[in-house]
Amino acid sequence: MAKKILFIDRDGTLIIEPSSGNIDTWDKLQFYPHVFKYLNLIATEFDYELILVSNQDGLGTHLFPYSDFQPIQDFIMKSFENEDIIFDASYIDGSLKEEKSPNRKPRIGMVKQYMNNPDYDLDKSFVIGDRITDVQFAKNLGCKGIWIHNRSGLGLKELTDTEEVLRETSLALEVKPLPGVIQWQEIYEFLKQKNS
Repeated sequence: MAKKILFIDRDGTLIIEPSSGNIDTWDKLQFYPHVFKYLNLIATEFDYELILVSNQDGLGTHLFPYSDFQPIQDFIMKSFENEDIIFDASYIDGSLKEEKSPNRKPRIGMVKQYMNNPDYDLDKSFVIGDRITDVQFAKNLGCKGIWIHNRSGLGLKELTDTEEVLRETSLALEVKPLPGVIQWQEIYEFLKQKNS
C-alpha cells in the first residue's frame, strides 16, 4: 500500500516565526501553541510519513551561518522526537527568493523523489504551512494544502493573482486565528475525519 505524507513547514507552523526574520538566537525560539499534543496524536493515530520542508533565507551566509541555525534546528527536532513525533526526513533550502532556486518552495526540487513514485500516494497527502506559497507547493506536488493563518495578511500578498485558484483547486483546509480555535486541534480533527 502506498504511503501518505504530511509535508510540514517549520517557521510559522511548528514554531512561531518572529517578525525580525530568521530564528538565529535561542530567545527567538517559541513552539507553536498545542503543536506537541496534536502532532503527537497525528503521528501516533494516522499512517503518515512526516517530512519537514523549510525555506531558510540566506542560510550559510555570514548573516545566517550554520553555526547559528544547526543547534536550534537539532533542538527542535529532538523536542519533537521526545514527544514521539518522528520526522522521516528534513529538507532545508537556504536560497534567497530572488535566486529562484529549484529547491525553494513552492518549487519542488527538494522533494521531487516523492513524485511519480509508486511507494507514495500524493493524492492523499498534504502540505501544512503558514503561507499561500505552501498551498502552491502542495499544488506543484499534486497534493492538497492545509493553510495556517497565524499573522494577519501573511501570504496574501505573495500570490494575489492565483490565490482564489489555489483556494479552489489545492486547498483542503484553511485554519484562521479565531477566538477559542486551537489551530493544530482543527488540523488533527480534519485529518481524523480523512482517516476514519
